[in-house]
Amino acid sequence: MLKLSQITDALERFAPLSLQESYDNSGLIIGNKEMDITGALICLDSTEEVLEEAINTGCNLVIAHHPIVFSGLKKINGTGYVERVVIKAIKNDIAIYAAHTNLDNIKEGVNAMICDKLGLIETRVLSPIKNNLKKLVTYCPVENADYVRQSLFLAGAGTIGKYDECSFNTNGYGTFRAGNGSNPYIGNVGEQHREEEVKIETIFPVYLQSKVINALKESHPYEEVAYDIYPIDTINPKTGAGMIGKLAEPMDQVAFLNLLKASMMTGCIRHTKTLRKMIETVAVCGGAGSFLLKDAINQGADIFITGDFKYHEFFDADGRIIIADIGHYESEQFTKELVHSILITNFPTFAARISKLNTNPINYK
Repeated sequence: MLKLSQITDALERFAPLSLQESYDNSGLIIGNKEMDITGALICLDSTEEVLEEAINTGCNLVIAHHPIVFSGLKKINGTGYVERVVIKAIKNDIAIYAAHTNLDNIKEGVNAMICDKLGLIETRVLSPIKNNLKKLVTYCPVENADYVRQSLFLAGAGTIGKYDECSFNTNGYGTFRAGNGSNPYIGNVGEQHREEEVKIETIFPVYLQSKVINALKESHPYEEVAYDIYPIDTINPKTGAGMIGKLAEPMDQVAFLNLLKASMMTGCIRHTKTLRKMIETVAVCGGAGSFLLKDAINQGADIFITGDFKYHEFFDADGRIIIADIGHYESEQFTKELVHSILITNFPTFAARISKLNTNPINYK
């Protein structure tokens, strides 16, 4: 049986909570991290019906995409569905966890599922996050440099685009004098020591800082480890909103819209008028993605697929792109498969179930 903390740790290694938007409430919403988990039910929305399904299937953990508590609760008296869900979960000792915009903002996340369903290739993040990389500079004895570097790489440092284990190294020497009460790895207390050292420079995502620093300290031989951390103004291509990619072969617009409707299992597509060109470059964003329309246009997308476009926002296409609104739920429905795969990859024998309920509040005729 797994502890809740083991499951949340696995989810957060894949989609760190630090990547969620400032308005969001991803993470553990109800539950104690030390509780034993009998099974997990994966859904898009934590509804009362989903909790009933969890009870009936022996699951005491619900993992949802949308946080059931999104803004502050001043009262919990059951007058609204959010309060009723919270009460029901607590009464039945069911934990609720949400992986929302942090799962949106990683390259392998929600938007990658849409790209996979549409068969897109050469995919990349549409609007990468800026200023979420840092540089680490440290110094260690020559004979320990390989071990320290590899420890940093294993902790997630040193990745630049499609390359990993990236670092820059400079040989030099360091000096120090160990004071009273110290236990120097080399040199003697009270005497200045000179040591041939390697200066190691590498980068890491901001959300991995504690992990990288822990790896440095654990692998470094010195009692006191010298290191510097600098913010760098560099785009991280692995994190950000939306994705863009290409079809293996250009398609007629009507044919692509039919493919889109079938692939995303949507009742209808709200879209702007078709243009006189084939569809080749496709931009996507799960959920409400109108804020990315300019990015899609600027990067040459022929069509932008998302949900929750408002009436007046459709005019912003301005004959430069097709906007295809497939629905909020429809654009995120395959998130359940993604979360399930994360759990099964980390815990092959764990009882992880995908909810059989359709929690879409919108119906089509």
